[in-house]
Amino acid sequence: MVHAHAHEFAFAVVIRVLLAFSPLESFLQDDNQLSSSLTSYSRLLEGVYLFRQHGIDPYTGGTFRHSPLLLSLFSTVIPATRIPPKLLWTFFDAVSAWALVNIWRSRSNTRKHERDLRIAAIYLINPYIFLPCLALSTSTIETTLQLLVLLFASWGQSSPSLLALALLVHLSLPAILLLLPVLLLLLSDPLSHLASPRPFPQRLGKCILLFVEFAIFFVALLFASTLAAGGWSWMRNTWGAGILLPDLTPNPGLWWYFFTEIFDHFRPFFLAVFSLHLSVYVVPLCIKFQHDPLYAGFLLLGILGTFKPYPTLSDPGLFLSLISLFPETYRYLRYPMVTTLLHLHALLLLPLFHHLWIGTGTGNANFFYASTLVFGLANGGALLDCTWAGLRVAIGEEKDGWVVTQE
Repeated sequence: MVHAHAHEFAFAVVIRVLLAFSPLESFLQDDNQLSSSLTSYSRLLEGVYLFRQHGIDPYTGGTFRHSPLLLSLFSTVIPATRIPPKLLWTFFDAVSAWALVNIWRSRSNTRKHERDLRIAAIYLINPYIFLPCLALSTSTIETTLQLLVLLFASWGQSSPSLLALALLVHLSLPAILLLLPVLLLLLSDPLSHLASPRPFPQRLGKCILLFVEFAIFFVALLFASTLAAGGWSWMRNTWGAGILLPDLTPNPGLWWYFFTEIFDHFRPFFLAVFSLHLSVYVVPLCIKFQHDPLYAGFLLLGILGTFKPYPTLSDPGLFLSLISLFPETYRYLRYPMVTTLLHLHALLLLPLFHHLWIGTGTGNANFFYASTLVFGLANGGALLDCTWAGLRVAIGEEKDGWVVTQE
Protein backbone atom coordinates (compact mmCIF):
# COMPACT_ATOMS: atom_id res chain seq x y z
CA MET A 1 0.00 0.00 0.00
CA VAL A 2 2.83 2.40 0.87
CA HIS A 3 4.61 1.70 -2.43
CA ALA A 4 1.33 2.22 -4.30
CA HIS A 5 0.88 5.58 -2.63
CA ALA A 6 4.46 6.55 -3.52
CA HIS A 7 3.89 5.63 -7.16
CA GLU A 8 0.64 7.58 -7.30
CA PHE A 9 2.30 10.63 -5.75
CA ALA A 10 5.16 10.41 -8.26
CA PHE A 11 2.62 10.11 -11.07
CA ALA A 12 0.84 13.27 -9.85
CA VAL A 13 4.17 15.15 -9.81
CA VAL A 14 4.98 13.94 -13.35
CA ILE A 15 1.61 15.24 -14.53
CA ARG A 16 2.44 18.60 -12.97
CA VAL A 17 5.78 18.67 -14.80
CA LEU A 18 4.04 17.98 -18.10
CA LEU A 19 1.53 20.76 -17.41
CA ALA A 20 4.41 23.11 -16.55
CA PHE A 21 5.88 22.59 -20.01
CA SER A 22 2.53 22.95 -21.77
CA PRO A 23 1.48 26.19 -23.55
CA LEU A 24 -0.69 27.07 -20.52
CA GLU A 25 2.16 28.98 -18.89
CA SER A 26 2.22 31.67 -21.58
CA PHE A 27 -1.52 32.30 -21.07
CA LEU A 28 -1.43 32.29 -17.28
CA GLN A 29 1.79 34.10 -16.41
CA ASP A 30 0.39 37.65 -16.48
CA ASP A 31 -3.07 36.79 -15.15
CA ASN A 32 -3.88 39.18 -12.29
CA GLN A 33 -5.73 36.44 -10.42
CA LEU A 34 -2.67 34.19 -10.25
CA SER A 35 0.14 36.73 -9.87
CA SER A 36 -0.04 40.02 -8.02
CA SER A 37 2.34 42.92 -8.46
CA LEU A 38 4.32 41.47 -5.53
CA THR A 39 4.53 37.93 -6.90
CA SER A 40 4.68 38.33 -10.69
CA TYR A 41 7.43 36.33 -12.39
CA SER A 42 7.50 38.80 -15.29
CA ARG A 43 8.34 41.64 -12.88
CA LEU A 44 10.98 39.45 -11.24
CA LEU A 45 12.62 38.85 -14.62
CA GLU A 46 12.52 42.58 -15.32
CA GLY A 47 14.28 43.32 -12.05
CA VAL A 48 16.90 40.63 -12.71
CA TYR A 49 17.52 42.06 -16.18
CA LEU A 50 18.04 45.58 -14.87
CA PHE A 51 20.17 44.44 -11.94
CA ARG A 52 22.40 41.89 -13.65
CA GLN A 53 22.64 43.10 -17.24
CA HIS A 54 22.81 46.86 -16.70
CA GLY A 55 23.71 47.31 -13.04
CA ILE A 56 20.59 49.42 -12.43
CA ASP A 57 18.92 49.35 -9.05
CA PRO A 58 15.43 47.95 -9.84
CA TYR A 59 14.00 49.55 -6.70
CA THR A 60 14.48 53.05 -8.09
CA GLY A 61 11.38 52.52 -10.24
CA GLY A 62 7.88 51.80 -9.09
CA THR A 63 7.26 48.34 -10.52
CA PHE A 64 9.75 45.93 -8.93
CA ARG A 65 8.50 44.80 -5.51
CA HIS A 66 10.17 41.43 -4.93
CA SER A 67 12.49 40.75 -2.01
CA PRO A 68 16.23 41.29 -2.59
CA LEU A 69 16.66 37.65 -1.56
CA LEU A 70 14.74 36.53 -4.65
CA LEU A 71 16.55 39.11 -6.77
CA SER A 72 19.92 37.71 -5.65
CA LEU A 73 18.80 34.10 -6.08
CA PHE A 74 17.62 34.56 -9.65
CA SER A 75 20.54 36.82 -10.54
CA THR A 76 23.21 34.32 -9.49
CA VAL A 77 22.08 30.75 -8.78
CA ILE A 78 19.04 30.17 -11.01
CA PRO A 79 19.32 31.10 -14.70
CA ALA A 80 16.64 33.47 -15.93
CA THR A 81 15.46 31.02 -18.58
CA ARG A 82 12.20 29.12 -18.79
CA ILE A 83 13.15 25.51 -18.04
CA PRO A 84 14.84 25.77 -14.58
CA PRO A 85 12.03 27.87 -13.03
CA LYS A 86 9.36 25.48 -14.32
CA LEU A 87 11.11 22.54 -12.69
CA LEU A 88 11.78 24.58 -9.56
CA TRP A 89 8.14 25.64 -9.17
CA THR A 90 7.01 22.02 -9.62
CA PHE A 91 9.54 21.00 -6.98
CA PHE A 92 8.15 23.61 -4.58
CA ASP A 93 4.65 22.25 -5.12
CA ALA A 94 5.83 18.67 -4.49
CA VAL A 95 7.60 19.78 -1.30
CA SER A 96 4.40 21.54 -0.20
CA ALA A 97 2.34 18.37 -0.70
CA TRP A 98 4.98 16.35 1.17
CA ALA A 99 4.98 18.85 4.04
CA LEU A 100 1.18 18.82 4.22
CA VAL A 101 1.15 15.03 4.50
CA ASN A 102 3.79 15.09 7.24
CA ILE A 103 1.89 17.73 9.19
CA TRP A 104 -1.09 15.37 9.10
CA ARG A 105 1.11 12.51 10.33
CA SER A 106 2.36 14.64 13.20
CA ARG A 107 -1.16 15.67 14.11
CA SER A 108 -2.54 12.12 13.94
CA ASN A 109 0.64 10.74 15.62
CA THR A 110 1.15 8.10 12.91
CA ARG A 111 4.01 7.24 10.57
CA LYS A 112 1.80 6.13 7.68
CA HIS A 113 -1.89 6.71 7.23
CA GLU A 114 -4.52 5.82 4.66
CA ARG A 115 -5.39 9.53 4.33
CA ASP A 116 -1.88 10.47 3.19
CA LEU A 117 -2.55 10.16 -0.52
CA ARG A 118 -5.93 11.84 -0.22
CA ILE A 119 -4.38 14.86 1.52
CA ALA A 120 -1.63 15.14 -1.10
CA ALA A 121 -4.17 14.80 -3.91
CA ILE A 122 -6.42 17.49 -2.42
CA TYR A 123 -3.47 19.86 -2.49
CA LEU A 124 -2.06 18.93 -5.91
CA ILE A 125 -5.37 19.03 -7.81
CA ASN A 126 -6.62 22.22 -6.13
CA PRO A 127 -6.98 24.74 -9.01
CA TYR A 128 -6.25 27.59 -6.59
CA ILE A 129 -2.85 25.95 -6.02
CA PHE A 130 -1.67 24.55 -9.35
CA LEU A 131 -2.75 27.47 -11.56
CA PRO A 132 -0.51 30.02 -9.75
CA CYS A 133 2.25 27.39 -9.90
CA LEU A 134 1.85 27.11 -13.68
CA ALA A 135 1.91 30.92 -13.88
CA LEU A 136 5.26 30.89 -12.01
CA SER A 137 3.86 33.15 -9.30
CA THR A 138 6.25 33.50 -6.36
CA SER A 139 3.23 32.97 -4.11
CA THR A 140 4.01 29.27 -4.66
CA ILE A 141 7.32 29.78 -2.85
CA GLU A 142 5.51 31.55 -0.01
CA THR A 143 3.03 28.67 0.25
CA THR A 144 5.88 26.18 0.52
CA LEU A 145 7.53 28.23 3.26
CA GLN A 146 4.24 28.50 5.18
CA LEU A 147 3.84 24.72 5.18
CA LEU A 148 7.49 24.17 6.13
CA VAL A 149 7.07 26.57 9.05
CA LEU A 150 4.12 24.55 10.34
CA LEU A 151 5.85 21.23 9.63
CA PHE A 152 9.05 22.07 11.52
CA ALA A 153 7.02 23.54 14.37
CA SER A 154 4.94 20.33 14.48
CA TRP A 155 8.17 18.36 14.71
CA GLY A 156 9.36 20.61 17.55
CA GLN A 157 12.35 21.85 15.52
CA SER A 158 12.45 25.47 16.57
CA SER A 159 15.45 26.76 14.59
CA PRO A 160 14.34 25.50 11.13
CA SER A 161 10.78 26.66 11.80
CA LEU A 162 11.77 30.16 12.91
CA LEU A 163 14.31 30.50 10.11
CA ALA A 164 11.66 29.54 7.54
CA LEU A 165 9.24 32.01 9.15
CA ALA A 166 11.82 34.80 9.04
CA LEU A 167 12.42 34.07 5.35
CA LEU A 168 8.66 34.00 4.72
CA VAL A 169 8.18 37.38 6.43
CA HIS A 170 10.90 38.86 4.23
CA LEU A 171 9.02 37.69 1.16
CA SER A 172 5.56 38.63 2.48
CA LEU A 173 5.36 40.99 5.46
CA PRO A 174 1.76 40.06 6.52
CA ALA A 175 3.07 36.58 7.38
CA ILE A 176 4.37 38.08 10.64
CA LEU A 177 0.88 37.36 11.99
CA LEU A 178 1.85 33.67 12.11
CA LEU A 179 4.59 34.29 14.68
CA LEU A 180 2.43 33.88 17.80
CA PRO A 181 0.70 30.60 16.81
CA VAL A 182 4.07 29.19 15.66
CA LEU A 183 5.62 30.03 19.03
CA LEU A 184 2.68 28.38 20.81
CA LEU A 185 2.99 25.33 18.59
CA LEU A 186 6.69 25.02 19.38
CA LEU A 187 5.84 25.15 23.09
CA SER A 188 3.13 22.48 22.84
CA ASP A 189 2.36 19.75 20.30
CA PRO A 190 0.45 19.41 17.01
CA LEU A 191 -2.00 16.77 18.29
CA SER A 192 -5.71 17.53 18.15
CA HIS A 193 -6.95 18.99 21.43
CA LEU A 194 -10.08 20.62 20.06
CA ALA A 195 -12.25 18.15 21.99
CA SER A 196 -10.45 18.81 25.29
CA PRO A 197 -9.70 22.53 25.75
CA ARG A 198 -7.22 23.29 28.48
CA PRO A 199 -5.21 26.33 29.60
CA PHE A 200 -1.84 26.78 27.95
CA PRO A 201 1.07 26.11 30.34
CA GLN A 202 2.96 29.18 31.50
CA ARG A 203 6.32 29.00 29.70
CA LEU A 204 7.15 32.68 29.30
CA GLY A 205 10.91 32.21 29.54
CA LYS A 206 11.01 29.66 26.72
CA CYS A 207 8.71 31.82 24.61
CA ILE A 208 11.02 34.83 25.00
CA LEU A 209 14.03 32.72 23.96
CA LEU A 210 12.20 31.55 20.84
CA PHE A 211 11.19 35.12 20.00
CA VAL A 212 14.81 36.27 20.37
CA GLU A 213 15.93 33.45 18.07
CA PHE A 214 13.38 34.56 15.46
CA ALA A 215 14.55 38.17 15.84
CA ILE A 216 18.16 37.11 15.22
CA PHE A 217 17.20 35.28 12.03
CA PHE A 218 15.05 38.19 10.91
CA VAL A 219 17.75 40.81 11.48
CA ALA A 220 20.37 38.64 9.75
CA LEU A 221 18.14 38.34 6.67
CA LEU A 222 17.43 42.07 6.87
CA PHE A 223 21.12 42.93 6.59
CA ALA A 224 21.63 40.29 3.90
CA SER A 225 18.79 41.85 1.89
CA THR A 226 20.18 45.35 2.36
CA LEU A 227 23.64 44.19 1.31
CA ALA A 228 22.23 42.48 -1.79
CA ALA A 229 20.15 45.53 -2.76
CA GLY A 230 22.94 47.99 -2.06
CA GLY A 231 20.82 50.13 0.25
CA TRP A 232 17.59 50.45 2.16
CA SER A 233 15.34 51.58 -0.69
CA TRP A 234 14.01 48.05 -1.17
CA MET A 235 12.03 48.25 2.07
CA ARG A 236 9.63 50.89 0.77
CA ASN A 237 9.05 49.03 -2.51
CA THR A 238 8.52 45.60 -0.90
CA TRP A 239 7.30 45.82 2.70
CA GLY A 240 5.95 49.32 2.18
CA ALA A 241 3.77 48.13 -0.69
CA GLY A 242 1.66 46.05 1.68
CA ILE A 243 1.12 49.06 3.95
CA LEU A 244 0.92 52.01 1.53
CA LEU A 245 -0.75 50.10 -1.35
CA PRO A 246 0.94 52.08 -4.16
CA ASP A 247 0.00 49.58 -6.89
CA LEU A 248 -3.74 49.20 -7.54
CA THR A 249 -3.44 46.50 -10.18
CA PRO A 250 -6.58 44.31 -9.94
CA ASN A 251 -6.32 41.09 -7.94
CA PRO A 252 -8.75 38.67 -6.22
CA GLY A 253 -8.54 40.68 -2.99
CA LEU A 254 -10.78 43.28 -1.41
CA TRP A 255 -8.40 46.26 -1.21
CA TRP A 256 -7.64 47.42 -4.74
CA TYR A 257 -11.09 48.60 -5.88
CA PHE A 258 -11.89 50.31 -2.58
CA PHE A 259 -8.70 52.40 -2.73
CA THR A 260 -9.26 53.11 -6.40
CA GLU A 261 -12.55 54.80 -5.55
CA ILE A 262 -11.68 56.41 -2.19
CA PHE A 263 -10.84 60.12 -2.00
CA ASP A 264 -7.14 60.78 -1.44
CA HIS A 265 -7.61 62.68 1.82
CA PHE A 266 -9.33 59.60 3.33
CA ARG A 267 -6.63 57.23 2.11
CA PRO A 268 -4.26 57.31 5.17
CA PHE A 269 -7.15 56.62 7.56
CA PHE A 270 -8.48 53.64 5.64
CA LEU A 271 -4.98 52.28 5.03
CA ALA A 272 -4.50 52.24 8.81
CA VAL A 273 -7.91 50.64 9.35
CA PHE A 274 -7.35 47.91 6.75
CA SER A 275 -3.84 47.16 8.04
CA LEU A 276 -4.90 47.01 11.69
CA HIS A 277 -7.89 44.89 10.76
CA LEU A 278 -5.52 42.06 9.81
CA SER A 279 -3.77 42.11 13.18
CA VAL A 280 -6.80 42.24 15.50
CA TYR A 281 -7.55 38.53 15.01
CA VAL A 282 -4.20 37.18 16.18
CA VAL A 283 -4.46 37.43 19.96
CA PRO A 284 -8.16 36.44 20.26
CA LEU A 285 -7.69 33.34 18.09
CA CYS A 286 -4.51 32.32 19.91
CA ILE A 287 -6.24 32.74 23.27
CA LYS A 288 -9.37 30.87 22.22
CA PHE A 289 -7.41 28.04 20.58
CA GLN A 290 -4.43 28.05 22.93
CA HIS A 291 -5.02 24.33 23.46
CA ASP A 292 -4.58 23.68 19.71
CA PRO A 293 -2.18 26.28 18.19
CA LEU A 294 -2.02 24.44 14.86
CA TYR A 295 -5.72 25.14 14.42
CA ALA A 296 -5.16 28.79 15.37
CA GLY A 297 -2.44 29.03 12.70
CA PHE A 298 -4.80 27.42 10.20
CA LEU A 299 -7.48 30.04 10.87
CA LEU A 300 -4.96 32.89 10.62
CA LEU A 301 -3.88 31.58 7.22
CA GLY A 302 -7.54 31.79 6.21
CA ILE A 303 -7.69 35.40 7.41
CA LEU A 304 -4.54 36.26 5.45
CA GLY A 305 -5.95 34.59 2.35
CA THR A 306 -9.14 36.62 2.63
CA PHE A 307 -7.94 40.05 3.77
CA LYS A 308 -4.26 40.53 2.83
CA PRO A 309 -3.47 43.49 0.52
CA TYR A 310 -2.16 41.62 -2.53
CA PRO A 311 -3.58 38.08 -2.51
CA THR A 312 -3.54 35.53 -5.28
CA LEU A 313 -5.65 32.40 -5.61
CA SER A 314 -2.93 30.37 -3.87
CA ASP A 315 -3.56 32.17 -0.54
CA PRO A 316 -7.13 30.93 0.03
CA GLY A 317 -6.13 27.75 -1.80
CA LEU A 318 -3.70 26.89 1.00
CA PHE A 319 -6.39 27.49 3.61
CA LEU A 320 -8.85 25.22 1.80
CA SER A 321 -6.20 22.50 1.43
CA LEU A 322 -5.42 22.63 5.15
CA ILE A 323 -9.03 21.75 5.99
CA SER A 324 -8.07 18.15 5.18
CA LEU A 325 -5.91 18.09 8.34
CA PHE A 326 -8.90 18.47 10.66
CA PRO A 327 -11.42 15.68 9.94
CA GLU A 328 -12.70 15.89 13.54
CA THR A 329 -14.41 19.17 12.63
CA TYR A 330 -16.30 17.92 9.56
CA ARG A 331 -19.43 16.84 11.40
CA TYR A 332 -19.74 20.27 13.00
CA LEU A 333 -19.53 22.35 9.81
CA ARG A 334 -22.85 24.12 9.38
CA TYR A 335 -22.90 25.22 5.75
CA PRO A 336 -20.27 23.24 3.81
CA MET A 337 -22.51 22.90 0.77
CA VAL A 338 -23.19 26.64 0.61
CA THR A 339 -19.49 27.45 0.94
CA THR A 340 -18.57 24.90 -1.73
CA LEU A 341 -21.14 26.29 -4.16
CA LEU A 342 -19.94 29.84 -3.50
CA HIS A 343 -16.39 28.80 -4.36
CA LEU A 344 -17.56 27.07 -7.52
CA HIS A 345 -19.54 30.18 -8.41
CA ALA A 346 -16.50 32.41 -7.82
CA LEU A 347 -14.27 30.01 -9.75
CA LEU A 348 -16.50 30.56 -12.80
CA LEU A 349 -17.07 34.29 -12.33
CA LEU A 350 -13.46 35.37 -11.71
CA PRO A 351 -11.97 34.30 -15.08
CA LEU A 352 -15.17 35.18 -16.96
CA PHE A 353 -15.47 38.77 -15.70
CA HIS A 354 -11.70 39.24 -15.85
CA HIS A 355 -11.77 38.27 -19.54
CA LEU A 356 -14.78 40.49 -20.25
CA TRP A 357 -13.01 43.48 -18.71
CA ILE A 358 -9.32 42.98 -19.59
CA GLY A 359 -9.59 40.69 -22.62
CA THR A 360 -12.50 41.89 -24.72
CA GLY A 361 -13.17 45.30 -23.15
CA THR A 362 -16.91 44.68 -23.04
CA GLY A 363 -17.07 44.93 -19.24
CA ASN A 364 -15.61 47.24 -16.63
CA ALA A 365 -13.93 47.13 -13.23
CA ASN A 366 -17.29 46.65 -11.49
CA PHE A 367 -17.70 43.30 -13.22
CA PHE A 368 -14.45 41.90 -11.89
CA TYR A 369 -14.84 43.44 -8.44
CA ALA A 370 -18.28 41.86 -8.13
CA SER A 371 -16.67 38.46 -8.69
CA THR A 372 -13.98 39.21 -6.08
CA LEU A 373 -16.74 40.06 -3.61
CA VAL A 374 -18.33 36.66 -4.25
CA PHE A 375 -14.88 35.12 -3.79
CA GLY A 376 -14.38 37.04 -0.54
CA LEU A 377 -17.79 35.89 0.66
CA ALA A 378 -16.86 32.27 -0.10
CA ASN A 379 -13.56 32.60 1.78
CA GLY A 380 -15.23 34.35 4.69
CA GLY A 381 -17.94 31.72 4.84
CA ALA A 382 -15.38 28.91 4.96
CA LEU A 383 -13.41 30.77 7.63
CA LEU A 384 -16.46 31.34 9.85
CA ASP A 385 -17.63 27.77 9.40
CA CYS A 386 -14.22 26.37 10.37
CA THR A 387 -14.05 28.66 13.40
CA TRP A 388 -17.50 27.52 14.53
CA ALA A 389 -16.64 23.86 13.96
CA GLY A 390 -13.38 24.18 15.92
CA LEU A 391 -15.26 25.61 18.89
CA ARG A 392 -18.17 23.21 18.56
CA VAL A 393 -16.02 20.06 18.73
CA ALA A 394 -15.58 20.33 22.50
CA ILE A 395 -19.27 20.93 23.14
CA GLY A 396 -20.24 18.14 20.78
CA GLU A 397 -17.87 15.65 22.40
CA GLU A 398 -19.12 16.53 25.88
CA LYS A 399 -22.71 16.13 24.72
CA ASP A 400 -21.95 12.80 23.06
CA GLY A 401 -20.26 11.61 26.24
CA TRP A 402 -23.27 12.69 28.32
CA VAL A 403 -25.66 10.81 26.01
CA VAL A 404 -23.61 7.64 26.27
CA THR A 405 -23.53 7.91 30.05
CA GLN A 406 -27.30 8.36 30.25
CA GLU A 407 -27.90 5.34 28.08
